[in-house]
Amino acid sequence: MSNDLIGMSAVELLAGYRAGRFSPVEATGAVLDRIHAVNDKINAFMIIDDEGALAAAKASEDRWAKGAPMGLLDGVPTTLKDLVLTKGWPTLKGSLTVDPAGPWDEDAPCVARLREHGAVFLGKTTTPEVGWKGLTESALSGVTRNPWNLAKTPGGSSGGASAALAANMGPLAVGSDGGGSIRIPAGFAGVFGIKANYGRVPVYPESAMRGLSHVGPMTRSVADAALMLNVLSEPDYRDPTALPYQAIDFTEGLDDGIAGLKVAFSPDLGYAAVDGEVARIVADAAAVFTDLGASVVRRDPGFENPKAVFKAHWWAGAAGAFAHLPDTEMAKLEPELAEIVADGQKLPILDYMRAMEGRSALCLHMREFHREFDLLLTPTLAVPAFDVGRLQPPGSPPDDTYWTDWTPFSFPFNLTQQPACSIPCGFTEAGLPVGLQIVADNFREDLVFRAAQAFEGARPMDRRPDL
Repeated sequence: MSNDLIGMSAVELLAGYRAGRFSPVEATGAVLDRIHAVNDKINAFMIIDDEGALAAAKASEDRWAKGAPMGLLDGVPTTLKDLVLTKGWPTLKGSLTVDPAGPWDEDAPCVARLREHGAVFLGKTTTPEVGWKGLTESALSGVTRNPWNLAKTPGGSSGGASAALAANMGPLAVGSDGGGSIRIPAGFAGVFGIKANYGRVPVYPESAMRGLSHVGPMTRSVADAALMLNVLSEPDYRDPTALPYQAIDFTEGLDDGIAGLKVAFSPDLGYAAVDGEVARIVADAAAVFTDLGASVVRRDPGFENPKAVFKAHWWAGAAGAFAHLPDTEMAKLEPELAEIVADGQKLPILDYMRAMEGRSALCLHMREFHREFDLLLTPTLAVPAFDVGRLQPPGSPPDDTYWTDWTPFSFPFNLTQQPACSIPCGFTEAGLPVGLQIVADNFREDLVFRAAQAFEGARPMDRRPDL
């Protein structure tokens, strides 16, 4: 039963609690046992709270025994990325510049909503320093490894979350995404992750990257992510940029299929260099959408590489977050991050204004594109997972800004704020997962979920890492 429980989805666990087949205490105990059995190999956690998790699970068990669950996720083991504030736990953000003393007396909106719905918090997952790069390594937490191959990175910056999910260390995880940080690790670790439309999930405190950064669900199944988004999207007064709350049930219509939808498949966005094996696997996955009844055509969205536009926004955000630090604290930052902060400080205001205009033009371009196409399919990443200890894969161009050339498919849709997900779509010959990105028009998470659910049904994830 223990092995069965750690592999169950949140939906399956909730059904088991409802039927009385097992309890939240049994499920949480099984997952904690799994964490202690394999986490030393992976290093996915900053905090593991056995006592707190088991106490929350016992309270949930009592509620289920009375037939009065607290909310949509009562008793489901859940992890939190160490970038989101959590009452009673330090939020160190993978950085030596954060004082562990706190005080830690406030929950971020996503944590507060999950707590209100009875989720059982297992602990906090690793992140690179302040989530700045697409892999998960820091001086504070060390190296987080990919469960499919411990020599490889699970991606980042939500790499602890993706590694924990892939290794069956909990079915639900909170991630964040300011340039791909949900979708990159979902792609590398073979799990599902969705960046909902900007503003769908309230955020507090505001990210230094502001309108680029999203908080969202990472799971092993599409249905779990839809259920989790129902909770995360509930309102919070602390985010003035949040969308008006609409009480959308993202699980509704999940199985409606995609027959009749118009789908564009772009293998390279017209400019990206993509690993040949990744390209073949993703092209094969895109063909499945035709089998599912959609009309699929090969079409690039038709915009130029927005790397410079993204860089101006991201580098300026980094400067705003850290330029005030005294020299003694600045010296604690990773050298590459410190370099980004310094470059951001030198950015002329007119160049930043031009970047804002470029972003607006890209947003309008994609709104027009989606007047013709319901969905856009791309690879999630240009490469499979590469070795830990590297900032970028071998062969990266010398002017690569650490991640934008091997993650060309993710950051454009942070600029446009559209909903986009990564879903596993196959494996390389070396046994590394490959992700398919599904993008929809603004505010159309329902189409992303429907397409992902249909694809998951046609191409279920049929294996797990052997640890």
